[in-house]
Amino acid sequence: MAQARKIIVVILVVFVLYTIITSPVRAAQLVQVGFEGISSAAKAVGQFMSSLVN
Repeated sequence: MAQARKIIVVILVVFVLYTIITSPVRAAQLVQVGFEGISSAAKAVGQFMSSLVN
């Protein structure tokens, strides 16, 4: 099981590196979308917690 996990991680890292090397603009867009999603989720959690306090 541990070796399968290592193989999957290596394949994922190789894929990410390949994507960054072949299309850096697209990779940057994907990272930006990911961070925007995390940011909006954090804001939503903050609003939810604020509404619980009030």
